[in-house]
Amino acid sequence: MAFNPLTAIFGSKRERDIKTLLPRLHAVNDREAWAMSLKPEDFPVKTAELKARIAAGEALDSALPEAFALAREAARRVLGERSFDTQVLGGIVLHDGKIVEMKTGEGKTLSSVAAAYLNSLEGKGVHVVTVNDYLAERDSGWMGAIYSYLGVSVGAILSNMDNDARRAAYARDITYGTNNEFGFDYLRDNMTMDPANRVQRGHHYCVVDEIDSILVDEARTPLIISGAAEDDTFKINEVVKLCPQLVEVEKNPKTGEYPKEDEGEELVGDYKIEEKNKKVSFTSDGLAKIETALKKRNLIQGSLFDEQNFEFVHYFTQAVRARELFHKDTEYVVQEGLVQIVDEFTGRILHGRRYSDGLHEAIEAKERIKIARRNRTLATITFQNYFRMYDKIAGMTGTAETEAVEFQKIYELDVVVIPTNRPVARLDEDDLVFLNEAEKFDAICDEIAEAHAKGQPMLVGTVSIDKSERLSIALTRRGVRHEVLNAKNHAREATIIAEAGSRGAVTIATNMAGRGTDIKLGGNPEYRARKRAGTTADEAAFRAVLAQEYESWRKDYEAVKAAGGLYVLGTERHESRRIDNQLRGRSGRQGDPGRSRFFISMDDDLMRLFGGTNLKGLMMKVGMKEGEPIYHPLLNRTMENAQKRVEERNFDIRKHLLEYDDVLNQQRKFIYDQRDTIVKDNDLATRIVGAAREMLEVFLQQYEDELKTDQKAAYASLQDNLKTSLGFVLPFKSDAPEARKIDDLRATATTELDRDLQEKLAMAGQANLNHFLRWKYLAAIDQKWLDHLENMEALREAVYLRHYAQKNPLLEYKLEGFELFEAMIEDIRKTVASTLYLVRIQTQEERTIRPVVTGGETRHDEMGQFSGAGAGAQAANAAKAQASSGAMAQAAAPRNATVVRTYPKVGRNDPCPCGSGKKYKHCHGA
Repeated sequence: MAFNPLTAIFGSKRERDIKTLLPRLHAVNDREAWAMSLKPEDFPVKTAELKARIAAGEALDSALPEAFALAREAARRVLGERSFDTQVLGGIVLHDGKIVEMKTGEGKTLSSVAAAYLNSLEGKGVHVVTVNDYLAERDSGWMGAIYSYLGVSVGAILSNMDNDARRAAYARDITYGTNNEFGFDYLRDNMTMDPANRVQRGHHYCVVDEIDSILVDEARTPLIISGAAEDDTFKINEVVKLCPQLVEVEKNPKTGEYPKEDEGEELVGDYKIEEKNKKVSFTSDGLAKIETALKKRNLIQGSLFDEQNFEFVHYFTQAVRARELFHKDTEYVVQEGLVQIVDEFTGRILHGRRYSDGLHEAIEAKERIKIARRNRTLATITFQNYFRMYDKIAGMTGTAETEAVEFQKIYELDVVVIPTNRPVARLDEDDLVFLNEAEKFDAICDEIAEAHAKGQPMLVGTVSIDKSERLSIALTRRGVRHEVLNAKNHAREATIIAEAGSRGAVTIATNMAGRGTDIKLGGNPEYRARKRAGTTADEAAFRAVLAQEYESWRKDYEAVKAAGGLYVLGTERHESRRIDNQLRGRSGRQGDPGRSRFFISMDDDLMRLFGGTNLKGLMMKVGMKEGEPIYHPLLNRTMENAQKRVEERNFDIRKHLLEYDDVLNQQRKFIYDQRDTIVKDNDLATRIVGAAREMLEVFLQQYEDELKTDQKAAYASLQDNLKTSLGFVLPFKSDAPEARKIDDLRATATTELDRDLQEKLAMAGQANLNHFLRWKYLAAIDQKWLDHLENMEALREAVYLRHYAQKNPLLEYKLEGFELFEAMIEDIRKTVASTLYLVRIQTQEERTIRPVVTGGETRHDEMGQFSGAGAGAQAANAAKAQASSGAMAQAAAPRNATVVRTYPKVGRNDPCPCGSGKKYKHCHGA
């Protein structure tokens, strides 16, 4: 590292960060004796006093020394663990709204307690975010005892909870849960028709555990709530059957690259694949072959590029991606007849997740399992935009410094590195580099056998399930006992990790080396004691067994230390240095000895894709031979540079995603705010009348413009607009003097609007009418928003090609997206205004005489009786709004409101009533 004179003068960033924290640490330590003198019953009293002071206007920072001292003492009494100064420093960083990096085994979980406790004193709720349900339940129970001792309440959000249980958990002072559960609850709260059904109570302060995993690794994966869309299973199956007819473009055998079209080289083949970005593009020959194949199967008529046929290009793109770029036991596994995605960073199965945009369905067809019906997005948000809603966000992890730039640029979060309580004694050796993968695996097996023979525990990290199983087979042949920890047997994770540090243990793990569970040298005496004592043993019996196991463990611990501690062996470098650091970090906890090393080959994905042009050939030219590994700090830097290139590329992807999602996020905020206002508004009629008068002004302006050319036709058009949209006609004939006076027409129409509203208020009652309008308003917003999400997705795909026309795709997306959004808002206002004036309230006599169409019936106990009226586009809009309300808020569907259809039922294959010429199912019935 180059000499930096500023660092020599002012110290490194780490040193400066710690220096600024020390005064507050000393203040906490000064209050420790006071906290130790308190009786158990004093702790809730002190908490109440602190809450009162905060409510009276005192700043949280001034209460920090007392609150942290109370939390430290409560932890000592309840768990028998006194927070180290380093843990107190971590808690202060979390309170400041920053990211704290603390190494494995340094006690991050306990560090978060003081920060969560202090911020809970404001009474606005604190969210502690974990990566899975197991950790949410474990930490809320484990730390919950401390919170209870302090007099604050704690709850947990788990995936199997109903709304009432969720609401109760959110009402607690501190709430634990996963990032998915918090995000989905937010989306569901903004889909409900009734504010009483909401569960969250705002976004005040959150502490994100493993923040790098959630805000970096999962940043490209948006949360999506979806409903069933049109069934295209048949088309997907047919495309996957036709896919083998397509062949990849031939590559240059010397360079391994595709021919260069811009240099006049000929492309022979149907498609090219971009492995780095997992993209596929078709050649002109490939598109022609697709069109011919589809015509032979009678799947299309006309050109492939006709509007009704172009979807097949998308189906083929996903089918080729599924075949060439997504591999079983690497990107996904097949379990119990389902395609389950494997997290590329943790190696765990992402239960319930599906690839979007038809890719998951293409993989299901490839694997010849039942295709789940494609879904339509009902609500979506990225983790980036969800967590930016919090007033204050903090996070903790063992590996954040490598992503410090991204945290600062996207989330405005600073990273503070806390020193370890004891110096790290782990030896990190230079990478061992081999020419090919086969000889690398042989060397790995030799290394494992040698360490196993001397009793040194080994944790072997692999990047895929397939490679972990290949290594397992090789070790089995050599007679080396071992455990395999990957997505296929993740249920045994805690059990395997508990014994991963025992004498001679060999554990093969896929990118998931037990985050959240420490690997203790010599094994885990508590786990062994629980296993020996059994589930029925009382506390005394368990303690007796634990004492015996502890004695045995001490001997094993010393033996393992003498053997060199835990040896972490990486079978290849990951794309991210952070993931490699996580693997290394399993060894050398709390000052224990350890060792780490990565075994690399020139065939590894990282070196093949990002190591530079034909690096393997270059190494052979400089004399590298098969079977002769080399190692040198220069090679380590080459690996790190390759990883940096990948990290920069992935950061650009996430930044690009955020730039586009920010456009949608502003629109989402507006829609959700509007929805929230409408849910709480008890006088919606006044709001809607304003929209109706604006519609009237548009009609009158249009009439005035057409008046000079053909007065009779213009007046007929005005009357038709008023009847279709507002449910009345003017009482004048076209040749009457009043028909030419715009002010007279406006006054008459306005009087009619007011009269109609007053009549409905008198018949239905203000509360009933407002209830009906709220339901209709929310249904219209929900339906139009769903359509808008699809339109924005289509726009995003379309603008991508505009850079060929020297246009900025993002700017085009912003401008056209704003136009679409404005049109949607106007459409909502018109739809709801029409609903108010087209609906007709039935008298009791009419209800007993008039037959009810069963298919259009909905009910609500508190409402009067309404019937819809209107035709054309209004019919289509009403049908869509009704369908939307079912998908978006089934629990809130009105009861006892008889809605009578006064227009004919539109079949899915009939022409759409809006006059577009399309089938209803492809237009307003989509």
